Amino acid sequence: MQQKGPSEPRGFVVQPRRLPKADATARVRDFGEIIVKPTAEALETQAGRCTDCGVPFCQNACPLQNNIPDWLNLAAEDDLREAWRVASATSTMPEICGRICPQDRLCEGSCTLNQSGWEAVTIGSVEAFIGDTAFDNGWVEPIRPAHERGESVGIVGAGPAGLAAADRLREQGYAVTVYDRHDRPGGLLIYGIPGFKLEKRIVQRRIDRLVDGGVVFVTGCEVGRDVTLPELRERHDAVLLAFGVYQARALQVPGAGPGDTVAALDFLIHQNRRDLGDAAGADWHTAEGREVVVVGGGDTAMDCVRTAIRQGAKSVTCLYRRDRENMPGSAREVANAEEEGVVFEWLAAPKALMSKRDQVAAVRAARMALSEPEFGKRREIVPVAGTDFDVKADMVIEALGFEPEAFAAHDPDLALTDWGTLKVAGRSSATSLPGVFAAGDAVRGASLVVWAVKDGQDAAAEIDRYLRAGTQEVAA
Repeated sequence: MQQKGPSEPRGFVVQPRRLPKADATARVRDFGEIIVKPTAEALETQAGRCTDCGVPFCQNACPLQNNIPDWLNLAAEDDLREAWRVASATSTMPEICGRICPQDRLCEGSCTLNQSGWEAVTIGSVEAFIGDTAFDNGWVEPIRPAHERGESVGIVGAGPAGLAAADRLREQGYAVTVYDRHDRPGGLLIYGIPGFKLEKRIVQRRIDRLVDGGVVFVTGCEVGRDVTLPELRERHDAVLLAFGVYQARALQVPGAGPGDTVAALDFLIHQNRRDLGDAAGADWHTAEGREVVVVGGGDTAMDCVRTAIRQGAKSVTCLYRRDRENMPGSAREVANAEEEGVVFEWLAAPKALMSKRDQVAAVRAARMALSEPEFGKRREIVPVAGTDFDVKADMVIEALGFEPEAFAAHDPDLALTDWGTLKVAGRSSATSLPGVFAAGDAVRGASLVVWAVKDGQDAAAEIDRYLRAGTQEVAA
């Protein structure tokens, strides 16, 4: 692309933001990704809208500190191979993060255009396109270490943090073994995130690259059941704990008993297994023909309501106790859900499950109000007297977030925070056990995939330093 002369308008002035999506009535019929892949010409046009501002707010808002203006400009100039080199220098999963990051809250939300009255550059779409093009053209080089180090690292958890760490450590020449409780590697990327946001083939080609590069995956292996942490420490020169937080918060209301509700992750796992071609189990959940209520307002809740729509639910309602502006999930995902037919009941908190003939028939909810704003504090929610109402439901999905499991059971000397997550030393990844590190949700609690990728990459760099120097700062 030629440089614009001083009198020529910038791209964002003459070209609007375009992020084509499949029509809602068509896309709810299957679990394919909803973003329409741009043409090369359309991609160059959107990338060319970048103002290349002096202070790259987009980069500052990215947990990985991706060099976004650089690879946008390279994409605009049709130099996609160099754009890929720049993008992959800071991220082990550009094509994945480009699909599932909440860009509206991160890079795109901080884009200078967004702040100055123009719509942001479609950063995520360009990032995903660059990554797909790199795979399609064979630019994603196999992992071939310059030399083998002779030391081994065991990674517990094959989710985004574990995969990112495995990538970086194998490149440095370490023998890497990844242990995971599931029957496939990928963790949340495979079993938690629906296909309409991230098709499984995109994750599988990353896993295939690791396997081809020499990373060993041991699946169906749960630490504490099939192998102990002390055994892993004996087996490996360093261990990285990169398991997620999967203990679901339960709905604490009258009428909620065993079997009356469905855990969000169970619901999503069952659908992802269908997408992967697994034979359906007798206990698998489906929303087909049912009146579904999802309780919660995060990204997991959005995944559940949109999955239920695609399964053929009769109706889908999302109950959230705060308003739209204060919900934790991505505003983009809420808009997608509304387009697909989901009904949102804002400022509504469940009070009880109502049953008929031993079956849940409705959720009784109360209207809520937000307290007056106070500087530095999140607004409290207050029930409004006399506002109870019922929402028909014969399937209630709990999407209230996740808490750490009993990590202390792995080793009595493994220090935990007051929240039950793994305690690390300062800004490092080192736990209280020598040679044991931690990354991702196990440390920060349930969070974004992009943060897990960053934590995994940072932990890999720290483990490399530790194994080369033989010293480690441990958590008190």
